[in-house]
Amino acid sequence: MRIRHRSAALLTALTLAALTGCGARVAEDGKGDAASGPGAGHYPVTIENCGTKTTYDKAPRRVVTNDVGIADIMFALGLEDHMAGYVMPEYRGRVEAVAWKDAYAKVPWLSKKTITKEIALDAKADLVFAGWNYGFGEDSDVTPASLKKLGIGSYVLTESCRNGTDGGQGSARGVMPPLDALYTDLKTLGKLFDVEDRADALIAKYRKQVADAQARAPKDGARPSVFLYDGGQDKPLTSGRFAGPHDIITKAGGDHVMKDLKDSWTTVGWETVVERDPDVIVINDYGTPTAEQKKSFLKSYAPLRNVSAIKNNRIYVMDYADLVESPRNPAAVTALSGYLRDVRGH
Repeated sequence: MRIRHRSAALLTALTLAALTGCGARVAEDGKGDAASGPGAGHYPVTIENCGTKTTYDKAPRRVVTNDVGIADIMFALGLEDHMAGYVMPEYRGRVEAVAWKDAYAKVPWLSKKTITKEIALDAKADLVFAGWNYGFGEDSDVTPASLKKLGIGSYVLTESCRNGTDGGQGSARGVMPPLDALYTDLKTLGKLFDVEDRADALIAKYRKQVADAQARAPKDGARPSVFLYDGGQDKPLTSGRFAGPHDIITKAGGDHVMKDLKDSWTTVGWETVVERDPDVIVINDYGTPTAEQKKSFLKSYAPLRNVSAIKNNRIYVMDYADLVESPRNPAAVTALSGYLRDVRGH
């Protein structure tokens, strides 16, 4: 992909920002100036995303997404014609079995690394759909604020909304239960792109799928305790109550041992894992180290030798795209529920 010289790209974007883009403007108290938009049909519309209200005069036409779960959301809603491309590491690109695999083949794969402002500019993006630590971050200077200066709008993955619970540091994430975050994004994007019927149908389908899995899941008193292991040896990266695994584990009939952590993806100490003694460890499988390498480490790590999951070899592997906010979450609930029933002999 050709990357334009930074200064020329920024100058071009700033010059054209008022003339092009998705027609977004920050609303005051949720009210947009309808007279400045086309004023016909569905638009203008005002949406709320991570506490910020924005009014759109028209649907974005050149969306760039970062990471697989976020692209999945767009494709599940049938919005590939509104996309300029997606950014996604190759090891997260297991798309052969999903219903929207043809959309992945149709839409340009812009980068196998992470999104940059240059990628967004080169794609002539009018909206970047990413999340905090899913492409947005101060370290990379790819933020809604920095993109706004280039005339590019942003939509933040609701799972990653910062919640202000970490002593004012601003990095703790999550403002609602994970599946509610998925349903919220489907509903909000359905409104933004005027596909509300599609969004409502998906939400109804996913709610039923989860309810059916819950009906067959182990009940109180028989719920195995579960720890999510993403990676890390000095300290494990895991899921708090606001990342996808919490709802997946809980609705599948498990007791999430880190449910008290008011964050999404975060690190803990191994001593906490040992103390909480999970019956099952779920491995998040992506990239390197592989799931088998992670499993070998867990089995060989001396402090874990008396943990129930290790003693009983109850280690279950799930794919990354199943565990981050994604339309794959409901099927992941069903799959894990089956494993947990086997653990309890149901």
